[in-house]
Amino acid sequence: MTSRANLIARTVISQFEKLPSKRKPCVRDNGLHEWVPLSGIVAEKDGILTCLALATGMKCLPASKLGDAKGVAIHDWHAESLAIRTFNRYLLDECQSLIDSSPRDDPRAILQQSDSLDIETESDRYTRPFGVNPGVKLHMYCSEAPCKSVFTQKATFEKVLLLIVVCHLGGDASMELIMAAQEDASPWELPTPTPTPTPASTQPAISESESALPGRAFFSQLGIVRRKPARGDAPPTLSKSCSDKIALKQCTSLLSSLASLLVHPSNAYIDTLVLPESQYSAAACERAFSAKGRMKPVVGKQWAEGYVFRPFNVEATTVEFEFSKRAVQARSKVISASNLAATWSASGFEETILGGVLQGRKQFDMRGASKTSRMQMWIKSKELSDQLSASNAGRHGRLQEHFSSAISYQDIKDGPLIAERRKVKAQVRQLALKGWIQNEGDSGFGI
Repeated sequence: MTSRANLIARTVISQFEKLPSKRKPCVRDNGLHEWVPLSGIVAEKDGILTCLALATGMKCLPASKLGDAKGVAIHDWHAESLAIRTFNRYLLDECQSLIDSSPRDDPRAILQQSDSLDIETESDRYTRPFGVNPGVKLHMYCSEAPCKSVFTQKATFEKVLLLIVVCHLGGDASMELIMAAQEDASPWELPTPTPTPTPASTQPAISESESALPGRAFFSQLGIVRRKPARGDAPPTLSKSCSDKIALKQCTSLLSSLASLLVHPSNAYIDTLVLPESQYSAAACERAFSAKGRMKPVVGKQWAEGYVFRPFNVEATTVEFEFSKRAVQARSKVISASNLAATWSASGFEETILGGVLQGRKQFDMRGASKTSRMQMWIKSKELSDQLSASNAGRHGRLQEHFSSAISYQDIKDGPLIAERRKVKAQVRQLALKGWIQNEGDSGFGI
C-alpha cells in the first residue's frame, strides 16, 4: 500500500511535470545540469489529494536591495517560502470566485463563506468573511530539507567543512542537520577569534542585525533562528531560514498578513510536512519543529481569533524529485543550482521568477511584479475588500476601513485587524524562536 507521504509527494511532482520546459531546470550549453528544490501545498478532501500551489527556487534578495524592492520584487523565493506565497495568492483568487458566484463543486475549492462555517468568534472581534472548509487537511511537500533543518549524511568534521564549501547554501544545505549527521551531535566548541589588523578600507560592513543572526557560520549552534545561509561570496540577507519560517507557521497558520484579513486561520494549518527519506532526520525535525524541541515554550498556547500552536506531523517519502540535487548528481558529475524559480496555482496562473520578478522584466519594474509579490497581493486584497463592502457595507465596513486608511504597506500590517496576529508572532519569537530579526526596508511603498 502506497504511503500517504508518497501520495502527497507524487501529487505535487505530477503537477510540476505538467509545466512547460521553460519553467524547469535545463542542461546548459556548457554541459552543466541544473537542479532546484520543489515545494507544494496539497489539500486532502474526502480522501482526494489535490495540489493547490507549488513553487521551485533557491534564492533571496540581498538586504541591501530591500529599499529598491517597493513591493515589486519578492524578498525570498526559496521553494518553501514561494510555495506558501503562491498558496496565499490561490486563497485570494478563491475568495474572488466565491464573491463572483455560488460555491463550486470542485475539489480545489477549499474555502467557504464564514457564515456557513462553525467558527467561534467573540462579539467585539472582527469576523473574517471566509474560512477553510473543516473537512480539508493541508499538507506541505519539500523535495529538499528546508534550509537549516534536515540533513542525514554521515559526515566527519572534514566532510562537513567540505559540504560548507561545495553546497549551494542559498538552497537547502542545513546547518543544524549537518550537526545532526554526526555520531556525536553535541555543538562544537567555538574557537576564540584572533583579531587580525585589517585596513579599514577593506573591511566589509557587518550590521549588528547580521552578526546577531547567524547564517553561513556558527553551524554547530543548534535550535537557533538563522538567516538564509547563502554562499560565502553572496551579499548578506536577513531572510530567515525556511525551517524557521515553517516552524512559525505552526502558530500563525499558512496565512500571510493580507490573506488573514479575509480568511479565518482556524483550519489553515499544515497537517503534515513531507520530506525526502534521504534528507530526513527524526532528531533534527524534533528539535526544529516539535513540542519536544525549541517550540516547547508555546505548547498548549491558544490565542484569540483561532490562532493556536498546532504542531504538524513530519513524514518521509521514498519518492525522489527528478530535479533534486541527488537525482541530478546521479546522472551528471557537473551540476549547478538553477537561477530560475517557478510558481503554479490551481487558481489558474503560473510564472517564471528571476531575481524576484517576472523573467524578462527589469528587477524593480512594476510590470515585473509577480502575482505573489507584496504589491500585487495588496492590490488584490483591496479589490476584494471593496467588493465585499459594496455588497454589505455593514458587515464588511471594518475591513474596508482597514484598507482605505492605509497609505503604506506598513500601515496595512500595523492595522487593528491584524493586531492578534502580530501578538502571536511576537510571543512566539520571544518564547521559542529567539533572535528573530525582522527583514525591514520594504514596507513604505503605496499603491
